[in-house]
Amino acid sequence: MHLTFFENLRYADQLASTHAGACLVSSRFEGQVPSHVAVLRAKKPFQAFVAYCSHIHSDTLRPTSWFDQSGIASTAVVHETARLEDEVTIDPLAVIGPEVEIGSGTIIGSGAVIGPGVKIGRDCNIGAGSTIQASLIGNNVLIHPGCHIGQDGYGFTFVGGRHVKVPQAGRVIIQNDVEIGAGTSIDRGSLRDTMIGEGTKIDNQVQIGHNVSIGRHCLLAAHCGLAGSLTLEDYVALGAKVGINNHVVVGEGAQVAAMSGIKDSIPPGARWGGMFARPTRQWLREMLTLERLAQEGVSGGPDSKRDPDPEERN
Repeated sequence: MHLTFFENLRYADQLASTHAGACLVSSRFEGQVPSHVAVLRAKKPFQAFVAYCSHIHSDTLRPTSWFDQSGIASTAVVHETARLEDEVTIDPLAVIGPEVEIGSGTIIGSGAVIGPGVKIGRDCNIGAGSTIQASLIGNNVLIHPGCHIGQDGYGFTFVGGRHVKVPQAGRVIIQNDVEIGAGTSIDRGSLRDTMIGEGTKIDNQVQIGHNVSIGRHCLLAAHCGLAGSLTLEDYVALGAKVGINNHVVVGEGAQVAAMSGIKDSIPPGARWGGMFARPTRQWLREMLTLERLAQEGVSGGPDSKRDPDPEERN
């Protein structure tokens, strides 16, 4: 028997044609469930569905060793000054540098490289092929494969006709319960540490520049680009491919639509979008106005004005 859920009228047609055996649904919509489907009443159907799936598929919530092993693989390289608590797993070909500290329950994936002095808390997972340096990582942090954390930021100053590197001497600090998607890069700080707040979830292939400060429980969708020294306050949500200029502050609880470019600070709780981003209602009004003007121009009415065709000028 299959289980489904329903809580959005947009999918009423799919509910009517479902072959599921049971459906999680609120009392508001249970009358729309087909007679052959068992009704499982839930105040928040999707959350109930997630809770059930988390129970029966608990093995998917936290990655395990890809080699189904525990302890330190014979082909892993662990520096003699590294300190590992009990029940740390290091998969084949991983490299653990000098003065590294790793907490119990943490898994280091195959081919990962942990640089000198990095501190990693308990019950973390460092994905295969990731590199980490100049970083302090809390507990229950999930870093997916191919991430690069703690490398130099993009800092140069123009002196005497050439670009001179600005020293990148800060760290990356990642607090508890953070998840970082595959292929994401987070630069170490220059003048201050780069900070990722507790509970923040970062999607795949995101670039976070040096000195960036991200608050607690933020959401960053794929392909976002965050320039150096900007600040995201708590509970900020960025859609895919959002680009943000340096030194900008995005206020607590603000939301930014996908593919927006941000050059100015955003007040707390605001919803912005567009290129360049502005309040969403203003952005939508401008888009509708441009669309209407374009349609009026194409209609060719008696009052419409248009540039003559180049051949008509001859």
